[in-house]
Amino acid sequence: MLSAPTLRSVSSRRRWLAAGVAAVLVLGIAAVGYANVADVPRGVTVLGIQIGGRTRAEAADALRAGLAARSERLAKPLTVHIADENATVQPEDVGLTVDVDATIDAAAATARNPLTALASIFGRDAEVEPVVGVDGTRLMAALTPAAAKVGTAMTMPAITFAGTTPTAVHPKAGRGLDPASTADAVRAAWLRADDVTVPLTEIAPVSTTADVDRLLAELATPAVAGPVTVTTDKGTLTATPKAIAASLVIDADAEGRLTPHVDEKKLRAALSTELAKVETQPKNASVSADGGAPKVVASTGGVLVDAAQLAKDLLPVLPLGTARSVRAAMKTVEPGTTDGELAKLGIREQVSSFTTRFSGGLGTARSKNIVQIAKEVDGAIVQPGETFSLNGRTGVRGYDEGYSDAPVIMEGKLVPGVGGGASQFTTTLFNAAYYAGLKDIEHKPHSYYFSRYPAVIESTIFYPDLDLKFQNTTDHGILIDTSYTKDSITVSMWSTKVYDSVTTEYGAKRDIRQPEEKTLKAGPDCIATAGSEGFTQDAWRVLRKDGKVVQRDRFTWTYDPEPTYTCGR
Repeated sequence: MLSAPTLRSVSSRRRWLAAGVAAVLVLGIAAVGYANVADVPRGVTVLGIQIGGRTRAEAADALRAGLAARSERLAKPLTVHIADENATVQPEDVGLTVDVDATIDAAAATARNPLTALASIFGRDAEVEPVVGVDGTRLMAALTPAAAKVGTAMTMPAITFAGTTPTAVHPKAGRGLDPASTADAVRAAWLRADDVTVPLTEIAPVSTTADVDRLLAELATPAVAGPVTVTTDKGTLTATPKAIAASLVIDADAEGRLTPHVDEKKLRAALSTELAKVETQPKNASVSADGGAPKVVASTGGVLVDAAQLAKDLLPVLPLGTARSVRAAMKTVEPGTTDGELAKLGIREQVSSFTTRFSGGLGTARSKNIVQIAKEVDGAIVQPGETFSLNGRTGVRGYDEGYSDAPVIMEGKLVPGVGGGASQFTTTLFNAAYYAGLKDIEHKPHSYYFSRYPAVIESTIFYPDLDLKFQNTTDHGILIDTSYTKDSITVSMWSTKVYDSVTTEYGAKRDIRQPEEKTLKAGPDCIATAGSEGFTQDAWRVLRKDGKVVQRDRFTWTYDPEPTYTCGR
């Protein structure tokens, strides 16, 4: 049993304890009220920047000012380690930023925390983590080249067609970067370190083998089981199994999710003969010099099948198998260029023209490619100040776009390649632009000299890496007109003349080197050549106006000696 003094001692301690707790609570309540005089409590910092004791707007201004003072540190590149590879990330390029508004929201929320208020009473700062944003898509694009060297790519699911036979491509997992965890690691490291390590993880396509097999059975196989009847106001068309197979695309997006669709461009190409029965093509305004003085040929509108809508409407009927039909709408299509537009742009006379020749007639694959690309460029209008891109005008030049295999230069020798001959048109177009006095933006001559082209002032092309670009630096529009015969291709520029003349002055060849003799393995890929010498040469473009030279542009190129290739046994 406790004695009376002992009981009084315990009771006394309890009273003191209760009083202390009450004092702390009162102090806490008082501190909360003290801290909450402003939106952001006193003593709150972000990256050492004092933003406390202010309204939201004032705190945001203080944070922005503090970040501006640290701009050099915020702009410092971040090194990202991925296994044995490194990638350098520029913060601005991937959208690394401090989200000021979200950070202020987080700082204001600390007002509900009594500990923050107590810290401010006792003069202690409460550090709030900045909210960091990053563009995940741009970040992954910056890191993917390095990750690809040490990781393994996923095999994306798909269904391909060989003729009208569908074949399943089953997915396989790979090793790469997980976008979410990679973005988290980069955000966390950006403001605190110069580098960060992100791990490779197993990445698998979203769609599975079962998904592929299901689409093979439910869509791809019945899709080509028979034709589809397409009805229009102008007549009836037939989409054959071959046309369906050529336009039905069953592939995956970047995450490996199967996305079946009918490709509008491929559908139009596959149905070209059928569409010609019901369509009237629009005709752009053009300039003709037939019979003497140039004149504008008026444009006309056209009526075409709405291929975009047809592609969408066709997909749902493909799983039905046989006895299928779909209705296609017709739409009025205006010409790309009207005669009124040509007149306003000052397109009234031919300002340049250039012709190159080819052999074999129009029946060879190379000649067909030259004609195909010429047709795609014919009628193009280049507005004042605009830069024309040949790759931008034609896009991919592949089998689906009407191009065939013909000799191209690959790894220093001629080999069969889709689109061979496009470089001859490129050279012809380059010279037409050159002699029109237009500004050269991008071109690259061939590695070897070919006598059918003018030395130095010629150009090759390869989609998408090599392009031909020139800028219309005049005050008038330019119409590109192309024409061909059985052995030549011509490109003419129509506009208003700016220069009296544009000519070329050549320097002497120098550093001449003779070709080597080499023997290649006989076979379909071997193309024998006579070889050519290598040399360096200058060409000056001389532009005259009002009888005076107003501009001289120097073009220089070094040709490699082309080996003399023979095909062995």
